[in-house]
Amino acid sequence: MWIPIMAYRETDNVRARKAAQRDHLLHSAEQLVRQGGFANLTMQTLASQAGVGVGTLYRYFENKPVLAAEVFRVATEREVAAVADAMTLHGNFARRLTHVLETFVRRAQVAPKLAWSLIAEPVDPAVDAERLIYRQRYAELYEQFLAEGVRLGELPEQDTAVTAAAMVGAIAEALVGPLSEPLPKSGLAESLTQFCLRAIGARCETASADSSRQPQSLHKTA
Repeated sequence: MWIPIMAYRETDNVRARKAAQRDHLLHSAEQLVRQGGFANLTMQTLASQAGVGVGTLYRYFENKPVLAAEVFRVATEREVAAVADAMTLHGNFARRLTHVLETFVRRAQVAPKLAWSLIAEPVDPAVDAERLIYRQRYAELYEQFLAEGVRLGELPEQDTAVTAAAMVGAIAEALVGPLSEPLPKSGLAESLTQFCLRAIGARCETASADSSRQPQSLHKTA
């Protein structure tokens, strides 16, 4: 007698457990990156850190490059979201841009190893591809922000796409050295803020951001 074979369908509970396990693995992997960069992330060390077998990792991530790219994507999505939120501060353009730049720099200074890994560490091509997306997303955010300043008459007319790309590159380049040092450079956020305000033609008289909105730390993983 022919008995039909029913296709297996995961229950909601099974899907939830798998999602929770995947989140746990990504969190553990990011902790390894925070400690020693992507060079510190291997399947063996992650298995030990997460308390699972190496075989379990391969059920969620095909290989280390895929895992590293996902760690990078999750971390950078959090950072892009933090910058986007900082842009919602009320006030004139110079004050708002000051807050945005200080948020970005100070988050990097709180977790310098992770920030350096996201910005400049030599990585697998899969991670490098995510890095290009990461920089493009920042550039798009800054382009929209600058275009608003031009529209409001607070910035001179300019090619906001070019200016935004230049800002993202300048900020990243300026952070590479200080982030590799044992201690963050004093006054780094303020110096970069003044540079960017002058570069885009903004008035600098309101250089102090709203102290009621302190930037979140890169240590915050949610």
